Amino acid sequence: MYAAAAFSNRRRGFQRPSGFTLVELLVVFAIMAMLAALTPLAYDRFKATSEYRDTVRTMMGQMRAARQKALTEGREVRFSLDMRQRVYRVDGAAPKVLPTSLDVKATVASTETAQNVAAIRFLPQGGATGGSIEILRPTGAGTRLRVDWLSGRVTQEALLP
Repeated sequence: MYAAAAFSNRRRGFQRPSGFTLVELLVVFAIMAMLAALTPLAYDRFKATSEYRDTVRTMMGQMRAARQKALTEGREVRFSLDMRQRVYRVDGAAPKVLPTSLDVKATVASTETAQNVAAIRFLPQGGATGGSIEILRPTGAGTRLRVDWLSGRVTQEALLP
């Protein structure tokens, strides 16, 4: 009986539709267009976040390396930040460039500033001239890297906008 019903439906022109309707295709294309429009925004946000994290990690690592070098070699080692050229480095190392999307502020001893260059000296006894460097995102949030003048320890704290 079932086979007879299927046969009679085919005779009357009822067939199971195959393929996609125009409406279904338009919906899929609209979703693809929205995803394509959002991709550059997501990429820019990802890139900015990546640059920020890399800068914080690298700068903190260089400060800690400068402290360790001062302790092991028994001499002063200087970490410097050139605000005009937007580079930072430890004595004897290649300079690292700051991304243009970040703003940097330095608070250091008055004897450690000259011609838009702020510096923190790490001493062989374990101390430092002290200070802090703020790495800020365009939103105003960021991180403060603080160097204790007595112990020379480098710490990190979050800054809210």
